[in-house]
Amino acid sequence: MASISPPVCDFGWKAPDFNLPNVDGHTVNLKDSMGPNGLLVMFICNHCPYVKAILPRLIADVKELQMLGVNTVAIMSNDPAEYPEDSPENMKKVAQEMAFPFPYLLDETQEIAKKYDAVCTPDFFGFNNNFELQYRGRFDESRKETATQSTRDLYKAMKLVSETGQGPAEQIPSIGCSMKWKGEK
Repeated sequence: MASISPPVCDFGWKAPDFNLPNVDGHTVNLKDSMGPNGLLVMFICNHCPYVKAILPRLIADVKELQMLGVNTVAIMSNDPAEYPEDSPENMKKVAQEMAFPFPYLLDETQEIAKKYDAVCTPDFFGFNNNFELQYRGRFDESRKETATQSTRDLYKAMKLVSETGQGPAEQIPSIGCSMKWKGEK
């Protein structure tokens, strides 16, 4: 479970389309997910300690972003055969227990993670309402332990995107567990 950081934001990069099953049985796509002021696409999973450490605060921030017209989707692309905690059944269970205010999508083929060049969990992609990447950074300064006070990097960046269509020039990469690709151990 090595820590890994994604690359820096490629401003203006267009969001790749997706059409993935949600834990509620419905299919969710990119176009219908866009909010009036932006979209946060995040790659998360159930087993990652980095995700577990931020999840309650992430849910709270996502709810605030919804009030600003920014929608969110979460995508789980890990190999559940190797990481049973990330199985579709467990995804549904966590989404219900935590009352996710966003779709929790299964990328079973891992095709979408590859199209996004997702490298870790969590990995955040913040788009303006033209589907242009404006943020690829960290949630906040915390790591596997919950920070006592949060810098709210993700929230502040997406708030700026909702107001101006542009993300902050300075961004600090996220850090997390490496993506669990099929066929790798």
